Amino acid sequence: MPGVTIKAVLGPTNTGKTHLAIERMCGHSSGAIGFPLRLLAREVYDRVVRIKGEKSVALITGEERIEPRDARYFCCTAEAMPRLGGGHAFVALDEAQLSADRERGHVFTDRLLNARGREETMLLGSSTLEPMIKALIPKAEIVTRPRFSTLTYAGARKLSRLPPRSAIVAFSTEQVYAMAEMLRRFRGGAAVVMGGLSPETRNRQVALFQSGEVDYIVATDAIGMGLNLDVTHVAFAGLSKFDGVRQRRLTPAEMAQIAGRAGRHQQDGSFGTLSGSGTREGGPEFTDEEVYAIEEHRFAPLTSLYWREAEPRFDTVATLIADLESPPPEPGLARAPEAVDLAVLKRLAEDRAIADVRGHGMVRRLWEAASLPDFRQSGPDTHARFVARLWQDLRQGHLGADYVAARIAELDRPQGDIDTLQGRIAAIRSWAYIAQRPDWVLARDEMAARARAVEARLSDALHARLTERFVNRRTTILMKSIGTDAALLPVALGEGDVVTVEDEPIGHLEAFRFVVDHQANHADRRMLLAAAEKALPRLLGERARSLAADPSALELAQGEIRWQGKPLAHLGSGPSATRPRIVPSRDLAIVPDTDRQALLTAVERWLAARLSPLAPLTGLEAATRDPGVGSEARALLLALVGGHGAIPRDRAGTEHLPREARPLLRRLGVTFGALDVFAPALLKPAARRALHATGIDRRPVAGEMPPVLAASRQLPAGYRPAGDQAVRVDVAEKLVRAAHDARVKAGRARHFTLDPALATSTGLKPHSWARLLGAAGFKVQRSRALAQGAFGPPAPDRWTWRPARPAPPAPSPAAAARQGNAFAALADLVRP
Repeated sequence: MPGVTIKAVLGPTNTGKTHLAIERMCGHSSGAIGFPLRLLAREVYDRVVRIKGEKSVALITGEERIEPRDARYFCCTAEAMPRLGGGHAFVALDEAQLSADRERGHVFTDRLLNARGREETMLLGSSTLEPMIKALIPKAEIVTRPRFSTLTYAGARKLSRLPPRSAIVAFSTEQVYAMAEMLRRFRGGAAVVMGGLSPETRNRQVALFQSGEVDYIVATDAIGMGLNLDVTHVAFAGLSKFDGVRQRRLTPAEMAQIAGRAGRHQQDGSFGTLSGSGTREGGPEFTDEEVYAIEEHRFAPLTSLYWREAEPRFDTVATLIADLESPPPEPGLARAPEAVDLAVLKRLAEDRAIADVRGHGMVRRLWEAASLPDFRQSGPDTHARFVARLWQDLRQGHLGADYVAARIAELDRPQGDIDTLQGRIAAIRSWAYIAQRPDWVLARDEMAARARAVEARLSDALHARLTERFVNRRTTILMKSIGTDAALLPVALGEGDVVTVEDEPIGHLEAFRFVVDHQANHADRRMLLAAAEKALPRLLGERARSLAADPSALELAQGEIRWQGKPLAHLGSGPSATRPRIVPSRDLAIVPDTDRQALLTAVERWLAARLSPLAPLTGLEAATRDPGVGSEARALLLALVGGHGAIPRDRAGTEHLPREARPLLRRLGVTFGALDVFAPALLKPAARRALHATGIDRRPVAGEMPPVLAASRQLPAGYRPAGDQAVRVDVAEKLVRAAHDARVKAGRARHFTLDPALATSTGLKPHSWARLLGAAGFKVQRSRALAQGAFGPPAPDRWTWRPARPAPPAPSPAAAARQGNAFAALADLVRP
């Protein structure tokens, strides 16, 4: 093509070759670039769209086609780009040295020899391609570009000693997983890149590394092409791989292609091996010659490129196979090894169902079916069976939309592990390729969109599984920050009292106690505690100030002041029962002094209000310290305080109490009943609950203190037994007093009757009423039942009363006083 400029831009990685091609294409009226990977084609497509606009740029790959009507710039895979350049002003082929690849080399060789732009053609590749360019395209202008940064050998390093922003290269899925697992354990995780991943998943994993969320990436040799990463060091876990034919050592050029990922633009990079990965032949040990070749970018030049007939005849299947296996037409070209598409075609040709395929159109259609890429990497035999099933429908015409939709729907399942999802993505890529062919599928656009949507969903699920398995984001954040200054960590308290670092939970607060996330392993726990240690005083200080401003959420139970169900402080012995000492819990020790003191002051005020119903008890305690109260009255008061407001009369020592002391005690709120001596104010529900909550009185509390309740083994405070029921002591006094009033009204009569109405109104059963009055000296004589056939009300029961027998001698006033003091001391001991 006269007047066409052909330029070969050669050099190592990180020389800006692709960037130059994009600039040159955008400077022309139209253009096309062929790339080795769909991923790279998509990346460049996005860049050109930002420059030229969405309507002017097309993306064409085997599995995806975005082709606006007025598109002038085309980003394609090498297989999808026009063989002769498509009449565009500018044409470029990236990574042209892949012409020496066993599987795809013949495609790149064909584009290198034939794809031309009207005004300019650019061939991009390694310097090893230079002799072949000179031999095959003598008129090409060769431009060698130097690497922007230097690449140096760093020797062998352990996995735990690798610097941040490192890439680890392995050559098997098992080894990739093992390295990623170890990095998750020691460094918080790694992104994972393998050839079997979909482009979308690979992009997401690369973004995970590029964003800095993880500092390491583990990859196969797929990292060596089409991925622009901010890597500073590349560590080889091995130096040999299986190339589809045999296990062999990488060539220095292949090593350099991978090692060249280290260092981008002006930033220098390093490469080395991973110690401990094995030292057998083919293990990770560079020779001096290999190190020199990689550092100096000096490699053995290519001596031949693979070639295969790009325009075979389609007269018969045999003719097609013969043309595809024909020798190259000129020196410097070598016949390509049998690729998967040719191997599949040969297997199909052996099938009787293919024997009747004749004619240019049918043979060409069969070859197009056999050229379906083996995305599953299942091998020629298995892939041939899949193509044979596909051909059964294609030879009849188009694939029905319902059939294709059903096959796509079968794969639309984002459940499963990593390997399962990889298999489904490979399968959906096959159907995405099939759905792109307008001569294969009815409703092509709809089916292609469905396939892309399923691939996107599966890719999202695979990315999530990879991240879940190989990334511990929390450890990654901590590893980055702990080594500098933990005080700089953005520790925050989120919803549900969750403590987070950069929105990653590291634990939670239970009241004022930090609890490490239960999912953290043993190695993480120390880092999490260290991360939280610096920020907790600030967080807990804020929490203390908030609680001090509104302490209404506090609770008092069993002698403890609790918040959110956790102990904040416990009550110790103080000046009196109503003024206990507040002993803060250890959890408050980390709270700043000012905030802690403000909180304790607020707690004291809250507790004083909470114990206000115990004011009558405070008065009784104060009276015991009054020198003007006689020893007998002091003894009774001490017993009453020890009994928490109520004691049986026979244990109160009232027989020793001078008559003139009783008015004083009544003014203090003491009632002298027939059965009990008690302080009615301390029988109120609020007072009983306060006594129980402080731990002063550990007996059960009867809720709202009803007059009567069912008897139990442990009698609630303020009640006395009455048969199978229990009666509040003030109600019991009222019933006994009413019985005595009825006895007095009966005069000198020995027998008298009692009205049970008052007892019944309180809820007391007749039997229980009789037992209660029996304790006060009353005895009932049941009336006889009416004779059979007799009518009228039954005769009332008859009652008698006899004073109780004299109680055993009560202790002297001094002894009673000592007993009361001992009782009070015991009460102090039982307080927490």
